[in-house]
Amino acid sequence: MTQNALPPFSLSQLTALDHNPPQLVGLAARTGYSHAGIRLLPAAPGGIAYPLMDDDALLAETLAVMADTGVRIFDLEMIRLDAGFDPARYGRFFEVGQRLGAQCILVAGDDGERARLIDAYGRLCEAARPYGLCCDLEFMPWTAVVGIGDAIEVVSAVRADNAGVLIDALHLDRSGGSATDIARVQREWLHYAQICDGPAERPTTPEGLIHAARCERLLPGEGAIDLDGIWRALPRELPVGVEVPNDIRAPQLGAEGWARAALEAARAIVSRAPTGKN
Repeated sequence: MTQNALPPFSLSQLTALDHNPPQLVGLAARTGYSHAGIRLLPAAPGGIAYPLMDDDALLAETLAVMADTGVRIFDLEMIRLDAGFDPARYGRFFEVGQRLGAQCILVAGDDGERARLIDAYGRLCEAARPYGLCCDLEFMPWTAVVGIGDAIEVVSAVRADNAGVLIDALHLDRSGGSATDIARVQREWLHYAQICDGPAERPTTPEGLIHAARCERLLPGEGAIDLDGIWRALPRELPVGVEVPNDIRAPQLGAEGWARAALEAARAIVSRAPTGKN
């Protein structure tokens, strides 16, 4: 990657959650993204997801649109680690991810028993490794992996070569972290980061945090999150997931208008960053 080149940008599923995988890939292609991330399993019970593991026709359509457009799949959402986690349940998930050429799985930690969570995460990494998939643990302030320090503790305990820490700018800010905390994350644990913005005023309840994260994100540069500081601290070549759901503004602009605006705003932030973390 040359000094002035920008990293790959991936259209995250949450930015256009109503688009199924082939539709999302097509949207990414039309609006300038090189990659897309797709949600195969719901973020919450009953939530929207597109289980390609159970729909061969939709999987074939997704692969066909990828071939036609050149857009690749970057990450798969999402596997949640709860008290009863069993990696054997996810064999078909891994197989589909491999067929799609995905690189990473987004992982959430729900088990409040830290030793059991670490064990589950280690077993997930081991199960996903043969499929070429990294397991990126995303800290979120309403989960058992609240902040960046919790994610570092879990990943460092496992010591798997496909383990990682996913830094979402919103969650870093809302969990009380800052750009300076990124120096604590080993370079090999960073596979991608997610960009968006948010207002200076932070929600004070779990319900408020969840709603803001899923429904009210701002375009990069519109809010008060220190995105310039975060991207100065991250590797310049690190792929960027553009995750900017907004239930009011996205419909006003339309899916293409919102996805294009989100990409333009993300590129503006990343282009200002120097080489960054090595």
